[in-house]
Amino acid sequence: MEDMSESQNVSTTPEWEQRFRAPRVSLPDWAEDAPDRSLFVSNATGTYELYAWDRASGHQRQVTDRPNGTTDGVLTPDGSAIWWFNDTDGDEFGVWMRQPFGGGEDEPAAPGLAPSYPAGLAIGRDGTAVIGRSTDEDGTTIHLVAASVAASVGASVAAEAGGPGGPGGANGAEAVQPVEPVEIYRHRESAGVGDLSHDGKLIALEHTEHGDAMHSALRVVRPDGSTVAELDDTEGGTKELGLAVLGFAPVAGDSRLLVGHQRRGRWEPMIWDPVAGTETALPVDLPGDVGAEWYPDGSALLIEHGFEARSELWRYEPGAAEPVRVDTPPGTVSGATARPDGTVEYLWSSAAQPPVVRSTSGAVVLDPPGAKAPASVPVEDVWVDGPGGRIHALVQKPAAGDGPFPTIFEIHGGPTWHDSDAFASGPAAWVDHGFAVVRVNYRGSTGYGRAWTDALKHRVGLIELEDIAAVREWSVKSGLADPARLVLAGGSWGGYLTLLGLGTQPDAWALGLAAVPVADYVTAYHDEMEALKAMDRTLLGGTPEEVPERFEASSPLTYVDAVRAPVYISAGVNDPRCPIRQVENYVDRLAARGAVHEVYRYDAGHGSLVVEERVKQVRLELDFALRHLAPGSGGAPDGTEGARRA
Repeated sequence: MEDMSESQNVSTTPEWEQRFRAPRVSLPDWAEDAPDRSLFVSNATGTYELYAWDRASGHQRQVTDRPNGTTDGVLTPDGSAIWWFNDTDGDEFGVWMRQPFGGGEDEPAAPGLAPSYPAGLAIGRDGTAVIGRSTDEDGTTIHLVAASVAASVGASVAAEAGGPGGPGGANGAEAVQPVEPVEIYRHRESAGVGDLSHDGKLIALEHTEHGDAMHSALRVVRPDGSTVAELDDTEGGTKELGLAVLGFAPVAGDSRLLVGHQRRGRWEPMIWDPVAGTETALPVDLPGDVGAEWYPDGSALLIEHGFEARSELWRYEPGAAEPVRVDTPPGTVSGATARPDGTVEYLWSSAAQPPVVRSTSGAVVLDPPGAKAPASVPVEDVWVDGPGGRIHALVQKPAAGDGPFPTIFEIHGGPTWHDSDAFASGPAAWVDHGFAVVRVNYRGSTGYGRAWTDALKHRVGLIELEDIAAVREWSVKSGLADPARLVLAGGSWGGYLTLLGLGTQPDAWALGLAAVPVADYVTAYHDEMEALKAMDRTLLGGTPEEVPERFEASSPLTYVDAVRAPVYISAGVNDPRCPIRQVENYVDRLAARGAVHEVYRYDAGHGSLVVEERVKQVRLELDFALRHLAPGSGGAPDGTEGARRA
């Protein structure tokens, strides 16, 4: 892996920039039948791309090399090839490509399928692939790409890789005539591929045919599309309980499916056998949300437990009275996997310490070359009484001084997501510049039970802002925040809440920073990708034509003329989630009345995978804030040196 850090003069580069530029790696995925072959994502070249890693030899190589980066990739079970998703400049619309694990030419993995938004992928041991697609015209379609097609497309793959897919193997190099992919599922509502059983005879799908995009039902089908069994906790859409596919048992002839459910008011796992028709509850009584995956031999489950912005791991053997703790440091486990030898590898970080891929054996599994990211300050927990219950917020503040500080409310996206005690270069940059940072897990956030997440309905945006306002009031009364220098900021849904908050709470905020936001909800609905249309119909109870008053009440454009604070907006011109046209509508309204604002447009989608582009965006945000918040002539608060405009 190339070490790009040598081109940076670390001694003169601000620490906040060093954090962004420090080489990072994701948790490596590994091939089920060739566990020495792994795939991970890294920013080592300055752009996030896919990398192949042969653990036996130690060799690593870059798989993809595209101007705007690549993060979506899957190994075939035999490790002979890598599938990666090829979109255009971050627009998320494209096709799956296939490359030999050892290197070679990229080829379309399913040449009979037109470009689409991805809706899941599962690859079988015989080379068969199940591909989910989403388009505005067709909704969701799922296709079976037969083994003969995969073999013909990748005939050179196994031979070049020299792996178990060589001549005579599952992906043998015999020339065959390609056949058209077979459509096995179609529906207007959102759906996706969950998993394929070990023997390839069962396919698990998640679907929302009942019209509730927040709560999926499950269907297990055969390769011909015929239904084996259905599991639906929504009762046809009348009940708000979701299900999620966690994975088939990794054992030949085993039809058990690990499923996530919400029957007890939170996410937790159970085992469903769609063939036998049995459901097995698991005695995993941990507070917060619980996920799981199988150990490679199917003998146990690796439990991922998230509670109050931290996470931990447990091992559970079916039939045991309770799970056993897997030792990890306090903080956040962003992903974990059990290896064939029984060890567990996991990606860990905390707000103060940068991420590292560790093993329960005590070793660092994958350590990228180059300078390490400087540490930041730890996070503090705050609980505030709000209109819908106790609100959890995470606070970081400069090591020097007692406050009140200029304070930025960095609002997470999603909305069904949450901030945690995990390393984040963005908040750390603000702390370096003398700001306190507050992150609010408002109603709609995950990790605090189903009722907290599902509270986000119909009064979309306004509910979250009530919680943010309660924490804002606490921040001022506690002496943390300077009320004259309060910044509302966020990206995606956080950017949406920023613009909505500036219009509905104009006296509360001194400045706003909105990245890739929803700005004009009606136009955003009509221009966004189909899966997000389904989510918006669920959140607001219909389309803009069916419930116009709800879209109007929840749209930042409705309140744009009330905005008094300076506004900075950044947007990707290829963004399919928060499309550029609706951002321009909002900006035009600001400009028409001479409101103080700046706009930065960049050639990417919903955010950037290019490190220098991300550094530039943060630099521009810092510069805007320091110019508009500083007392007097535009210097930085608390004597901090202002950032320069790129």
